[in-house]
Amino acid sequence: MARPRGTPDRMGPFLALASAVCYGIVVPQLSASLEPGGAPIAGGLLSRRAHFAAVTFLGQLGGLLLALAAALLLPADSVRSADLLWGALSGVGSGTAMHFLNRGLSHGAMSVVVPVSAVTGVALSVLCGVLLGDRPTPLAWVGIAVTAPALWLVAGGGTDGGARASDGLLASAGVAVQYIALAQADASSGLWPVAAGRLAAVLVLLPGAVQHAGRLRMPPTRCAQALLIGAGAALGLVLYLLAAQRQLLAVAVVLASLYPALPVILGLALLHEKVTRRQTAGLLGAAAATALLTLG
Repeated sequence: MARPRGTPDRMGPFLALASAVCYGIVVPQLSASLEPGGAPIAGGLLSRRAHFAAVTFLGQLGGLLLALAAALLLPADSVRSADLLWGALSGVGSGTAMHFLNRGLSHGAMSVVVPVSAVTGVALSVLCGVLLGDRPTPLAWVGIAVTAPALWLVAGGGTDGGARASDGLLASAGVAVQYIALAQADASSGLWPVAAGRLAAVLVLLPGAVQHAGRLRMPPTRCAQALLIGAGAALGLVLYLLAAQRQLLAVAVVLASLYPALPVILGLALLHEKVTRRQTAGLLGAAAATALLTLG
């Protein structure tokens, strides 16, 4: 039997961090240590090689396929229309977020778009969580306060590409809607809210895909890469949904939003790249936030 939403569960923080790992691998982001010149690790790199509308649309198709498979494999006790509507609203948010995030990255504004979307998305989600009744412990509040500057530093927040800061802000609004709406779905609906969200995201992005139909042609390998990116992002949402059912929304969102730290860690561990002082401070802050939120 599922635990009531927000009831402390030891698995909650680990599921949220697993979600962050998925997003750290597949979501477009800044990674100066993995790609010379600061190229992003996955989606953003692809969006520079193909039109961002193609990457975003095919990514959501890949997410829909994975979400449908996961929902069929995990039986649901009772799928209510309200839960599907919450999932669909979440999908509108994630489709919007990915559209503006990939658009900003395709124009090379990584040091603005990624930090702005990550930090503002967390702030909006935490605020809404509190308004919906979340009451984090004092330790958790300290962890939340540490997260914002840590994300900014580890993602290499800068001032170049300021004209694209609006893309980051719009993406952050989509991120907040994605996380908040999905957390409202009842656990008895299984993973069907995630599937409903992926379908909604596909429908939201369909007009843009039709408009840019002439630019959507990509080699099969790049199409497969875009589909896999979307599937990985959908897996991250599945893990986030399970995490949000086991702890406070605000805590689940913050932990899942630590994904920008992963490329830096991978660059340090696998490629033996040097980490800047700003990134080091950001990593230490992210580690402190993780401990405080887990213990709190």
